[in-house]
Amino acid sequence: MNSHQASGPGPSSSPAGPARRTALVVVLAIAVVCGAVAVLWRAGAAADRELAAHRHQVTATTTGPAAQPAAGARYGAEPLFSAKAVWSYPKGVARSGTVDVPARTPRGRAVTICVDDAGAPARPPDGTADRAVTALAGGIATAGIATGAGAGVVLLRRRSRAGGLADLEREWQRVEPVWSGRLRRGGTGTGDG
Repeated sequence: MNSHQASGPGPSSSPAGPARRTALVVVLAIAVVCGAVAVLWRAGAAADRELAAHRHQVTATTTGPAAQPAAGARYGAEPLFSAKAVWSYPKGVARSGTVDVPARTPRGRAVTICVDDAGAPARPPDGTADRAVTALAGGIATAGIATGAGAGVVLLRRRSRAGGLADLEREWQRVEPVWSGRLRRGGTGTGDG
């Protein structure tokens, strides 16, 4: 045999097996995350387009100064303030209510608000950054679930294999004396033959 030819798998190739499996798992995890992010991005974009079709920006005029709401009503990076305001939507229909405004908004200030088809204040559709965060978080959660399921399968297989080996050992201890002839004719112990 030529010294340059491979002689088949040997001790030097055995560490590559676990490394290849690890690389495959990493690639599959990345694929799962990317796939989930893509699906969630498209779903979020479709939901945002649907929501945007029923959201309208109008100009409201505050009838009172901005007041900080209760802590439970806050969300986002900046605390929300609210003020009483009036606006018109649909066209010609006067509305009034409490709307979100920037801090220190005085009475009589014009602010842009988002309303639904009936003219009630409503949450605007998510922006691209919000959708990206949601899709990424969903992709990571999906990868975590898939990883947990995979780990569970591996643990079950190992446990099953260990249990099967223990059953085989017990059965062998029962059969081996008879098979090897070590069992005495009377069946009351073992002997040399």
